[in-house]
Amino acid sequence: MVKTVEEKIELTVEWIREQVKLSGSKGVLVGLSGGIDSSLVGSLIKKAFPENSLGVVLPCKSNPKDAQDAIALAEAIGIEYLTVDLSEEHDLLIGKIQRRLEGFEVKNEKLADANLRARLRMTTLYGVANSLGYLVAGTDNAAEVLTGYFTKYGDGGVDIIPIGNLLKREVFQWSKVLNVPQQIIDRQPSAGLWEGQTDEAEMGTTYDMIDDYIMGVEIPENDKTIIEMLHEKTAHKRSMPPSPPKF
Repeated sequence: MVKTVEEKIELTVEWIREQVKLSGSKGVLVGLSGGIDSSLVGSLIKKAFPENSLGVVLPCKSNPKDAQDAIALAEAIGIEYLTVDLSEEHDLLIGKIQRRLEGFEVKNEKLADANLRARLRMTTLYGVANSLGYLVAGTDNAAEVLTGYFTKYGDGGVDIIPIGNLLKREVFQWSKVLNVPQQIIDRQPSAGLWEGQTDEAEMGTTYDMIDDYIMGVEIPENDKTIIEMLHEKTAHKRSMPPSPPKF
């Protein structure tokens, strides 16, 4: 029998509770970016642990609207939240790195800067989570897991991934059921790593195409090639770092 969205949500909430129990933790937190994925996860963990869930807003030289939408979500669902602005720490660290690299041939400065922001956020989330005895919930959906569209040891550094099996279109469906604010549902998906950055422009294909690919639906050859290339290129993100054989 096909389950309704409401039934799937309740099963996911129970799964979150079970994961927290198995880990011996007290609750769970999530970094709230103002985007739909983190908003959905925030809504799920709030349902799972009404008194022991937390949203952490982590501005890092980012668009002020990101934090505004994150706080709007927190207030709409009633989840406790705190804000830790990492802009100053990012400036200090990226500046120190760039000074030490003077004289080297630097090829990926923009990517290094963006990934550093994601890793600073991960470090902060674990600093808060460890202090409270909480698990860190990730926000990647099935399309992002397949294509490796996350920062290794950044937003990919989490304890549980509650929506890791959801298509992006299902993320929207579940968010509507859980009354995620419309301003967040209407936002163009973006990791917020630099000004004007959008997920689909960076990936070179659309979430609809990736969802269809996952479902086995025929898609244009160009999109299929891009998706499979991304999947192969990011295989290292979905496994432990390699070790040599035992000699």
